[in-house]
Amino acid sequence: MEHLRIAGGGRLEGRVPVSGSTNAALPVMAAALLTDQPVELANVPSTEDVVTMARVLEHVGASVSRCDVHRWQLTAADVGLTAIGADLTGRMRGSLLLLGALVGRAGSATIAKPGGDDIGMRRVEQHLEGLRLMGAEIEETPDAYIATARRLHGARIDLDIPTVTGTENLMMAAVLADGITVIGNAAREPHVYDLARFLAGMGAHISGVGSELIVVEGTGGLLHGTTHSVTTDYIEAGTYMVAAAATHGDVVVERTRPSDVRALVHKLRAAGCDITESGNQVRVRAERLRAVDVTTWPHPGFATDLQPQFGALMTQAHGTSIISEALYENRFRHVPELRAMGAQISVEGRSSIITGPSRLHAEELTIPDIRSGAALVISGLCAEGVTQLARIYHLDRKYEDMEAKLRGLGADVRRVRLAGEEPEVRDLTGVIGD
Repeated sequence: MEHLRIAGGGRLEGRVPVSGSTNAALPVMAAALLTDQPVELANVPSTEDVVTMARVLEHVGASVSRCDVHRWQLTAADVGLTAIGADLTGRMRGSLLLLGALVGRAGSATIAKPGGDDIGMRRVEQHLEGLRLMGAEIEETPDAYIATARRLHGARIDLDIPTVTGTENLMMAAVLADGITVIGNAAREPHVYDLARFLAGMGAHISGVGSELIVVEGTGGLLHGTTHSVTTDYIEAGTYMVAAAATHGDVVVERTRPSDVRALVHKLRAAGCDITESGNQVRVRAERLRAVDVTTWPHPGFATDLQPQFGALMTQAHGTSIISEALYENRFRHVPELRAMGAQISVEGRSSIITGPSRLHAEELTIPDIRSGAALVISGLCAEGVTQLARIYHLDRKYEDMEAKLRGLGADVRRVRLAGEEPEVRDLTGVIGD
């Protein structure tokens, strides 16, 4: 098992490029099932979730080739299987994205209940009810979701909450349906827009993306092939922005749209950071930090996937901040680890209360989930001594080359394998299907 060792106490300085978004790549890869022609994808991040999705697509009959580190070709000339077992879904919640694509393409889908981070209840009944309204028969067993449909038709679907995966699933199902589908209270995250851009490139007719009302005019038949460059990862961009601020550094985050991180920019400025936006980059400079409150909300609100990182930042700010989590009830799994490092932080209900600045000290810690892991990396950069993090495969699921990028900013970060431990089996660089 690999560990991450971080020698803290230094400032981050320099420039860091943002990789393609895993959260955007996964639905785009699933949507490749909506055509029997080749699809070429560029700017695909080299992350474990992407490799897992490629294996899932191979399982259902697609041809998957990795042309180089960031470029893939997918061809679903035929879909042979529509059942995906727990062996494939257990490590990645994104496997649920196959539900809409498979029932739209093949008329049936059986998806084992997915795994992924245990950050709280992530409701799927809106996915299922939307498919029911489009004519699918839905069965939920203790272990799987089962959908069948002789033919999907357009419908008006009003979501209780703007669920990202639900919006993406319903968009994919709707593009092959007969008639017009209207999705109300739709999610507006950048990766939802990127999926719509990909589907439009395949011949789909979609309007309203980026607003709360998405309209899909079904084609009634398969889409055509296309080429597509996956959008960059605004959560990765935000993570490095927060890390720059926490270490009182000076960092230019490249290949990102400032509009995607607008809520974070506002909070960093309120915390005393100097933020400069220009084109596709954001510069973050910080000296004295002051405490600010944050409440997470669906995009364009403050992203829940940046909440743990911002909490780590607030341990270095003067004053008391309240970080409130409106979306998931179990999103404070980083708090015991931060407390072990010396942070003055407590949890009351769905809020954490942080008093700073705290003088953090190095510890041996275990990463509980992806974004908590990012928060612990940031805390390790701020701490005195050498912090060691276990279970760093969580970071590998969504962050490409995090340690290399941090080293490029001057951090002393490296992967190690402890004596006597077996190496982990992973495949991030090979060609799927070889």
